[in-house]
Amino acid sequence: MRIFIDADACPKPVKEILYRAAIRTQTELILIANQYLKIPVSPLIRIIQVPLGFDEADKRIVEELCSGDLVVTADIPLASSVIEKGGIALNPRGRLYTPDSIKQQLAIRNLMEQLRDRGQISGGPASLSRLDCQDLANQLDKLLAKKSE
Repeated sequence: MRIFIDADACPKPVKEILYRAAIRTQTELILIANQYLKIPVSPLIRIIQVPLGFDEADKRIVEELCSGDLVVTADIPLASSVIEKGGIALNPRGRLYTPDSIKQQLAIRNLMEQLRDRGQISGGPASLSRLDCQDLANQLDKLLAKKSE
């Protein structure tokens, strides 16, 4: 199992959790972004910088992904593609996307996008909380423990 991060919009505390987990469990961690990001010096952690453009990072993640790899992303269409390809998709708040839930999450996402486009609602998700980070760390530990079995 390798871990990929959809890194352009990934919050710093989430990346820090992932860096520590990768080093602790000796798991390859790959950040995909269209901008330069400072990462820890480790043979386990690397960044792939993609060109600017709509969904360039998402396309590269799906290209690189193998069955059983983990992708950390808040992007629901990307999570759907990951699941279709046999990967594991995890939200930065610690929620695991599943084949059963992803269709409903895509429908909700599309509805919310339509409502925002019409000006009927505004804003986005709440800020990342300490509890969200704890949920992510716990879910990540479970997934990485399965890797070592």
